[in-house]
Amino acid sequence: MCATRDRHPTLKASFAERANNASHPLANYLLRLMELKKSNLCLSADVTSARELLTLADRIGPSIVVLKTHYDLVAGWDYHPQTGTGAKLGALARKHGFLIFEDRKFGDIGSTVQLQYTAGTARIIDWAHIVNVNMVPGKAAVTALQQAAARWRSRVNYEVRTSVSVGTPVSDSFDENGEEVDEQSTLAPPPASKDLPPPSSYRGENNNGRKGSIVSITTLTQSFEPVDSPRFANSIAEGDELVYAGIEEPPWERGLLILAQMSSEGNFMTKEYTQACVEAAREHKDFVMGFISQETLNSQPADAFISMTPGCQLPPEGDEEDGEVAGDGLGQQYNTPSKLVGLCGSDIIIVGRGILKAASPQVEAERYRRKAWKAYLNRIGQQT
Repeated sequence: MCATRDRHPTLKASFAERANNASHPLANYLLRLMELKKSNLCLSADVTSARELLTLADRIGPSIVVLKTHYDLVAGWDYHPQTGTGAKLGALARKHGFLIFEDRKFGDIGSTVQLQYTAGTARIIDWAHIVNVNMVPGKAAVTALQQAAARWRSRVNYEVRTSVSVGTPVSDSFDENGEEVDEQSTLAPPPASKDLPPPSSYRGENNNGRKGSIVSITTLTQSFEPVDSPRFANSIAEGDELVYAGIEEPPWERGLLILAQMSSEGNFMTKEYTQACVEAAREHKDFVMGFISQETLNSQPADAFISMTPGCQLPPEGDEEDGEVAGDGLGQQYNTPSKLVGLCGSDIIIVGRGILKAASPQVEAERYRRKAWKAYLNRIGQQT
């Protein structure tokens, strides 16, 4: 672990330089955002209420470039496409300048992961810029997610406008006897008086004396209209005009991270599994942005993937930064930002409880941001 892949060129390149060479639109955007905010921090917002999630996103948003969610942990998640939790997260992401990463870890057959991604109550693809996949089912899961994202992308620039009109026909549409006038039959001769139906006072066998009439006409019209802005078309109006200064809104393209390595003790992700993940990423460069891993996995000259690493924690303020950091007793193993970014070549550190359980999460998030950014600057040889 942490062999740094024979010092791949991406380890010494700045995020701005890597953005210029990034072929994936969302990877390009993220690298530029990192350079702009001087942040390579992702908050793992593992909380259990929608209110807490939105509060954290608003307060910690200025320090991060990615917000990692587990929507299925959240009690009170509002699934409404215009005013729900996903739409509110989208507005906060635009306001503070971060991307949303739903840590779904898709791991099923192709048709199932497509539905999990694009359908159901959550419709993850509508509000999450990034998702990830467990490669245990094989490369077909990556292909299936890419196809689903491509279909969504082809339609997302259009909104379906539906108009419904209900009303009683105007009097001009009927003659004096209450019969509807058909403009195509106005030349036909009127029926003889002996052929006219009985008056309305006549009580036939089935009409109970009621006069036949048209109560209303309902008209349903649907049309597709283009949507030019890359912001969420179904986002809430509140705060919608707020966009982080210095960079445009994120592109429509969605991105995938492959779960290649884990920080938990005793995991079964072998070297062969990790190598298969790298091969899948190379075959799907238009969709795969990078990896969840413990080190950079760029090894070939053309590799330009982003590595995001969980299991990061700092010792208490004032302690030696590179000192021992104990695990959580549940299998999680921790490393410091200087080791993960500086030695192992990771690009973004993922921090959860280290920030969430702090006395002041905002202050602690800034401490992690500064430490991770310092490790990055040291890695590329810039003075801090």
